[in-house]
Amino acid sequence: MSNNTNPQDTLRMQAEARFVPASGADVATRNAEELLHELQVHQIELKMQNEELRRAQIALEESRDRYVDLYEFAPVGYLTLSREGQIVAINLTGAALLGEDRKKLLQCRFERLVAPVDHDLWQHFFAHLIRHGDKQICELVLQHSDGTLFNARLDCRLMEADAEAPTLRITLIDNTERKLAEAEQELLDQRLRDQQFYTRSLIESNIDALMTTDLSGIITDVNKQMESLTSCTRDELIGAPFKNHFTDPARAEAAIRLVLSEKKVSNYELTVRARDGTETVVSYNAATFYDRSGQLQGVFAAARDITERKHLEQVLLDNNDELMSAKSVAEKASLAKSVFLSSMSHELRTPLNAILGFAQLLEAGSPPPTDAQMIRLHQILKAGWYLLDLINEILDLAVIESGKLSLSREAVSMAEIMHECQAMIEPQAQQHDIKLTFFPLDYTWFANADRTRVKQVLINLLSNAIKYNREHGTVEVKCTCTPERIRISIKDSGDGLSPEQQLQLFQPFNRLGQEFGGQEGTGIGLVVTKQLVELMGGTISVESTIGVGSEFCIELIRDVTPELAAGSTVPAEFLPPALDNAELKTLLYVEDNPANLMLVEQIIETHTHVRMLSARDGNLGLALARVHLPDVILMDINLPGISGIQTLKILRENLATAHIPVIALSANAMPRDIEKGMEAGFFRYLTKPIKINEFMSALDDALKLSQNKLTNATETGQTK
Repeated sequence: MSNNTNPQDTLRMQAEARFVPASGADVATRNAEELLHELQVHQIELKMQNEELRRAQIALEESRDRYVDLYEFAPVGYLTLSREGQIVAINLTGAALLGEDRKKLLQCRFERLVAPVDHDLWQHFFAHLIRHGDKQICELVLQHSDGTLFNARLDCRLMEADAEAPTLRITLIDNTERKLAEAEQELLDQRLRDQQFYTRSLIESNIDALMTTDLSGIITDVNKQMESLTSCTRDELIGAPFKNHFTDPARAEAAIRLVLSEKKVSNYELTVRARDGTETVVSYNAATFYDRSGQLQGVFAAARDITERKHLEQVLLDNNDELMSAKSVAEKASLAKSVFLSSMSHELRTPLNAILGFAQLLEAGSPPPTDAQMIRLHQILKAGWYLLDLINEILDLAVIESGKLSLSREAVSMAEIMHECQAMIEPQAQQHDIKLTFFPLDYTWFANADRTRVKQVLINLLSNAIKYNREHGTVEVKCTCTPERIRISIKDSGDGLSPEQQLQLFQPFNRLGQEFGGQEGTGIGLVVTKQLVELMGGTISVESTIGVGSEFCIELIRDVTPELAAGSTVPAEFLPPALDNAELKTLLYVEDNPANLMLVEQIIETHTHVRMLSARDGNLGLALARVHLPDVILMDINLPGISGIQTLKILRENLATAHIPVIALSANAMPRDIEKGMEAGFFRYLTKPIKINEFMSALDDALKLSQNKLTNATETGQTK
């Protein structure tokens, strides 16, 4: 029977074989029915088998599709290589990873996909795998068709299905991200190692001995300086108690406790004792440190060697004591010298006045002296006047050096000062045939200085410019101004000074060789001038050229113009209230500065019930006070001749003027100056520059007091 026989044909043939002719019709019928039934049963079974077969085929197809999907779209690439290295199979994921169409990849050699840098590695790996057949893992750099490189991991296994033609099964994984992560981690690790090395280098290069301890004071780390300081190795120090390396363990232990309680300690002195017995004084500075979670870990301490500094401090203290002692001796000697010079200068004036007085009487006597006697008298007078100048300058220098010079700093009009100096010095210039030129300057320029001392400085410089000039020479005086300073220059056409002479210019009694010339001098004038300028907050300088001349410059602090603005009036709130007695009141202002006189005069112009008298010094002020009996006196402190305080004392001693309120108006604004003035008996003590409201209020109070005293005197039968 053929293997290709239909199952239905088989059943029919079996039925025919079983059919045996019978004699009776029933047998035949029965047999036919049985055969038909069996045929129907077989048909049903066949249908069931076909259905099962169909279902199995469907399941097989579904399983095959799932396998294909798993294979084609797996998260990794699957490749099959021949023995020659050609790609014979590859899934879609593998093709996508390699960046090529699958048709192009099939039958091409895998080696073409390996980056040139790894060609040798792949060839060696492939040959080894083909020979030995074991499972291998390889990491390569592969290359897309567009030249893009990526890192890949290959899990390779040799399949022995055909010993003559083995195939290589490869699982391909894109390793780029992992490689980048590894590279980044390696970079971070390297940075951490670099940072640790850098931190350690800083610790080791520190000039201080550094250490860390735990909470119980056990050393946990040190640097090289600590090893050197203690003569112990790092291993010997770590784990040892901190206190064991100091001469006073209790104090060292207390330092650790202090840091833990206060969080930090500064300049805590301890003495380290090294293993060889060497002791070193250190400044201990420490603070607590914590881990990343904020948990207290221990103490970080720095110990700086201050042994040498302590020694130097002691030497310095000893030297300071010696210097203070020497300074005290020098100050006493300087004061004694100044007191002696001052005293002797005053003592010398009496006999000198007699010498000069009698010499002048002899010069003008009758009968007149002979020619020979006249020559001798001229020598006596010349020497006497020179000696008087010397005494005056020595007295000035002594007062300055003793610190007793009192300056009245106020707004000084430079235009007025220059005009006065020009008037005083022109006769001397004419006598020496010197052309004197004062360049014009702004009348609004005021310096903050002592008026009398500024004139003294300028007269001295002008006198020198004339005395040490050449025949028919010139002297030019200029004044310039900046917002902060006023600069006065005095330029002459004399012989000039060498650089060496300029360095010696302000030395006392040094006349730079002029003591052998025809001009007399003391060698003190420029010293006094320099000190006066500097006491007023200014500077003095000189520029000179041999054969051309010299230019002396002084700079003073600029002050605001003390005048009221043109057309301005005193605010209404500063005007005094109407007085009960409508008669005119008198204000006497004792002041030697014209600018201040002018300012007060402008203020008083708005006070319709007050007239102002002025006096330039204390003696004139006393005379005017006795004659006019003013209602109020305004008094400067630093006056020519007698001071304001001395003038007040004389006023108080006179019954006619004792009742007059006296207001002090001075540039001496130190608290001690004000206190001293009030103790002297001034009604008020006002300071310059004038504050209008304060001035008007004081004037109003003084006028009221004066009126009350006048009323009381009238009621008791007394008059002014």
